[in-house]
Amino acid sequence: MSIVPNGAAPPVHKPTSTKGAPHRVALSLGHLPKKQDLKGPWPRTPSRVDPNNPPWPAYRGYHEYSFAHATMGVRLPTILGKAIEDTIRTLNEEYEVERVTDLLACIERMEELMSDLSGNAKLRPIIDDNEADVALWNKEIAKYFQGKDFMNAPWLFAEAYKYRRLHECFSVSRYWTSYDVFYRQKCDTFSRSADAVFELSMRFAEPFKLPENLSAEGKIEHEKLMFKELTQICLWGNSTDLSLLINMTEDQIKSLQSTGGDHLAATEKNILGNHLPQLWETVKQLREKTGGRIDFVLDNAGFELYCDCVYADFLIQSGLAKQVRFHGKRFAWFVSDVTKKDWQWLINTMVYGYLFPKATEQERESLRRMGLRWKQYEQEGKWVYEQHPFWCTGYTFWDLHSEAPDLFLHLSRSDLVFFKGDLNHRKLTYDCAAPASTPFEVAIGPMASSAGAPTICSLRTIKSDVVVGMESDELAEKLDDEEPGWKISGKYAVVLLSEGRPGEKVRFA
Repeated sequence: MSIVPNGAAPPVHKPTSTKGAPHRVALSLGHLPKKQDLKGPWPRTPSRVDPNNPPWPAYRGYHEYSFAHATMGVRLPTILGKAIEDTIRTLNEEYEVERVTDLLACIERMEELMSDLSGNAKLRPIIDDNEADVALWNKEIAKYFQGKDFMNAPWLFAEAYKYRRLHECFSVSRYWTSYDVFYRQKCDTFSRSADAVFELSMRFAEPFKLPENLSAEGKIEHEKLMFKELTQICLWGNSTDLSLLINMTEDQIKSLQSTGGDHLAATEKNILGNHLPQLWETVKQLREKTGGRIDFVLDNAGFELYCDCVYADFLIQSGLAKQVRFHGKRFAWFVSDVTKKDWQWLINTMVYGYLFPKATEQERESLRRMGLRWKQYEQEGKWVYEQHPFWCTGYTFWDLHSEAPDLFLHLSRSDLVFFKGDLNHRKLTYDCAAPASTPFEVAIGPMASSAGAPTICSLRTIKSDVVVGMESDELAEKLDDEEPGWKISGKYAVVLLSEGRPGEKVRFA
């Protein structure tokens, strides 16, 4: 052992010569087994699933191959920019100083949100604005998203968080708590849907009746065909999603909203997971059991909501359902999602409005008659509109039974729950990269397997990465090769059914 004198420099050790030494060691692996093509441990076991760790890998904003990347980087800033423009337009129409300055503060908060979104800021807690969902939001942020930012949190949560922050810009104000920055867009898009609106109103203004000259079997077959056609109209009405179709021309809207028989026959081949036959058998049994309750968890306002109501009208008139309950959002959400204001506006503009200046008297009357019948349904309790705080949280529906047990119990009393549109489908399936052949009942987890889980049908036009319920992974891979944008084009759709746990439903007198 050598000792260095106090204050003396330690000895310098010169490296030994490396001349002739190999730069890397090569191992001969010829006698070992070949490498195995192992798949990851997916899906995660239920105990390892949480909002930051879905059953399969989550889509996140930094995944450049995914639609999440385009949404977080381009679509959401564009949508927020248009929301600011809408609010400035309203500001310029105001004259009372207190309302003007209050709205100006809202705009400043929106610009702060834009800065956070563009700068990929960390996700802060939601300010207590007296909304019923604040505790749910902040519990989820604190438990699963500490230190996460817009781009590395799961896309579904980050996107929902952005819309909740947008609502917060107004909910903490004095005069503008219920302001909807997307309301003008929603009304304007419906006003440009005249062709498709009157195509349906002229057919369904008068109450539905089966032809009298048909046999009993013939009447059932006729009703079945009507049901299939109206289900498709309800499905493809989802095409006009304002969050995707930001700058559409009137001709493009007409093309998307075509409801003719030839068009529907042509598009049925684009339903990649098609449970329409099983859905008909499920609904038909409701009437055989003296009718039942059907729920719609709504998606877009305007034309899609109109199609939903035409469909629900048929279900009531045909006796396939005795009551329909519609579930909307408590405030503006994902641009075009239905709020109570959108619901009321649609029916009242049908009955009293002059939204379509080029319409004939017969067309106006057809719309008015249909609207009056729908109002009557509301008065009689056959149609009920509801809005629960859970629908505007960042949780997926896998957590509905644990985070909103009252809502889960309420839905368990329904005989069939339709979940409309892409966002609801993403929340049902945890919006993760499950194989395309994953059965729908597996993909929705507790919404199929929990005691009391209702029978569920997802009517979804495909507009984002997650796709399940297809007959094979090979079909999805073929589409990936031949149509790289097929998952976001809205060209394809699914009608997927889960029977739930009907034997364990909770019934109340």
